[in-house]
Amino acid sequence: MKKKALAILLTAAMIMGISGCGQGNSTDVLSSQDTGAAGQVSDTLTETSDILTETSDTLEDEAVTCTLTVWAPSEDQDPAYSSWLSTMCEQFRALHPNWNITFNYGVCSESDAKTIIPQDIDAAADVFLFSSTGIENLYQADCLTEFGGSYLAAIQADYPSVLVDCLTYDGGVYGVPLTTNTFFMYYDTSVFTEDDVTSLETMLEKGKVALPLIDGFYLSSFYLGAGCTFFGQDGKDRAAGIRLDGDNAAAMTNYLVDLVKNDSVVVATPADAISMMREGAVDAYFCGTWQAAQTEEILGDNFGIAPLPSVLLDGTSTQLRPFSSAKAVGVKSTTEYPEVAIALAMYLGGYEGQKAHYEARNIVPCHIDLLADDIIQQDPIIVVDSYSVENIAVPRSNFTEMSYFWAPAESFGIELRDGKITHENAAEKTLLFHEIVNSSGV
Repeated sequence: MKKKALAILLTAAMIMGISGCGQGNSTDVLSSQDTGAAGQVSDTLTETSDILTETSDTLEDEAVTCTLTVWAPSEDQDPAYSSWLSTMCEQFRALHPNWNITFNYGVCSESDAKTIIPQDIDAAADVFLFSSTGIENLYQADCLTEFGGSYLAAIQADYPSVLVDCLTYDGGVYGVPLTTNTFFMYYDTSVFTEDDVTSLETMLEKGKVALPLIDGFYLSSFYLGAGCTFFGQDGKDRAAGIRLDGDNAAAMTNYLVDLVKNDSVVVATPADAISMMREGAVDAYFCGTWQAAQTEEILGDNFGIAPLPSVLLDGTSTQLRPFSSAKAVGVKSTTEYPEVAIALAMYLGGYEGQKAHYEARNIVPCHIDLLADDIIQQDPIIVVDSYSVENIAVPRSNFTEMSYFWAPAESFGIELRDGKITHENAAEKTLLFHEIVNSSGV
């Protein structure tokens, strides 16, 4: 820890750029050390970091020669998708003529970053894409730079708060939002009207709906809608755990017991549901952006998309609420060139980077200014996605204990589907579900 602190001090002194702010390579972390000497150094470095962060734009004329390693999924480096990563890096280089940057590229998916980077941080990329759901793993392994000063202000101003919350850990923000990860509903407009799709009960009177109840990612939307919480209202209260022990949770289980018996309901994964839609056996299903193109190809002019519907729970209209997380751009805590690396991360996740990402791969943007663009607003997928994120989605907790939920949720969904959960045992089964997901995950 002391060696990393010294590295920051030397970096700040030599290149007059902003310091990396991570658990062990950060002015913020130094202030959390128990020794008085470290605390005094922390105060000095914090003040210096704030000043340098705020004035970094004025330091761009300082000549820098460096090599940056950048990791992203293979699709972002595929010429078939305009080689998004290298294209954006070359544009970034052109915008900073006094920074003589050599880029090295590597392949790493957002979901794999949380396991690959901690294995060898020295060999890891300076800038990389990652999922907010892996932020605790990366933070605890001391892999992330914290964004501060004007960079933090820009992140807080330019992106939906729910995504910033997803990238916040222990009070610090550790990534630039790049896109969302939530879900909604696809439907056939020849079967359902725009009014119909606001109510699941109305839909079931007119057509077939596929529900992925054996997947906790989707099953959770029913319980979130009923008021259940996952580590508090904002996903930040570890001690609160997953609350499925109230009357509202049992009421939702009872609702689902009846729902799966409805002849118009098909319990199916999104992958199976889209096949059923192609065959004409399903008229609507829940999924995210990743199946948008295939669904539009199937439905053609009848392609419809809408936020999750409401359900009638004990006579009360109850809005289903999906989880939302973020895919983001992060910076390694030990990068040798933090000023350049952070500026690149902000560019990749900024207006131009997201615009190019959308044009190359139809990746839904989340930059507020870009979402307001007239052309972007013509894309119904983006409209529904952004509405869901900003109005009904719940931040998916980035605590590692969230992993205890998925396997029990799958088993619970299977029992619902197979009729093993009944009105007679619904309360008991729901309480057992609650106890299991708050255990060690065994």
